[in-house]
Formats: sequence, structure tokens, C-alpha cells
Amino acid sequence: MKIRHLLAVIVAVAAIGPGIVVAVARYAPAAAQASDEVQLPYWASISVDRARMRKGPSMDVPVLWEYRRKDLPVKVIARHDLWRKVEDPDGAQGWMAARLLSRTRTAIVTGEIRPMRESPTPGAAVAYRAEPGVVGRITDCKDGWCRFNVGGRKGWIETGHIWGD
Repeated sequence: MKIRHLLAVIVAVAAIGPGIVVAVARYAPAAAQASDEVQLPYWASISVDRARMRKGPSMDVPVLWEYRRKDLPVKVIARHDLWRKVEDPDGAQGWMAARLLSRTRTAIVTGEIRPMRESPTPGAAVAYRAEPGVVGRITDCKDGWCRFNVGGRKGWIETGHIWGD
């Protein structure tokens, strides 16, 4: 009895299996196009510990830079298939595989030591101070300020003090 039931399940899956493959193939391009509808430029961040920026959108072209800083913000300025042309905080531009990037909003502190305030106003108490080069996550931006989280230390930082807003 159990063997007949198992055979019936296998036959049913085999019968509808090709239909599932056709349905997935039909809708996969639409899903890929939906991600392409994001207006350029947009902010992203490096989602892996090591990412290579290349001269062109192919594994066959030379590597310009290797980044070893997960969450580093980048600006996506162009798309080509599964590749994204990005600009890093120093202005270097090149191509990265889209799988190396995340839409997680991050930013990097620029200039000098910057205050992270309790609320988004210039006179608010300073919660923390962030050194140049510190990378944190952004959860909210309004009126020239962003909520900035650096390893659990949270505060508001002026958008003019970060790159990646």
C-alpha cells in the first residue's frame, strides 16, 4: 500500500514537473526586470567580506580593487545583466557582480570626528562621537539628519557628515 502511494506521488510530480519549470521560466525575467526598475543612481552596500571591483562587467576583465570591508556603502550608477557599476566613497568606479551587493543602507563618516546626537537637531545632546571612516547602518533620514547605528551605538548624524545617505 505504501509503495503504491509513493509511486502515485512520483508519477504526479513527474507529470506536473515540466509545467512548474515552464511557469518559473516564464516569470523569472519579470522578477529580474522588477529589480531593474529601481531608478539610478541608488545606494547599496557590500554584502560580503571580500568583493572585487573590475574594469568591466565580466569575470574576464582585470580587477581594479579588492574590498575587504563588509557594509561599505557604494553608489550604483549603471547596470548590465548581473553586474552593477558602482562608485566607492573615494570616487573610484568599476563593476561588481550584483550578488556581492545588498540594498542595506549604510554610510561612512567623512571629514573629522562627528557627533551622533540624541535627536535630529544641532543642539541635542551628543550620544556618541564617530571617527572618520566609521561605517554604520542608516535606518531613517529626514531634514538633513540620518539615524546612524554603529555596532549598536545609535544616534542622529548630519547628512553632510556622511557619505551614503
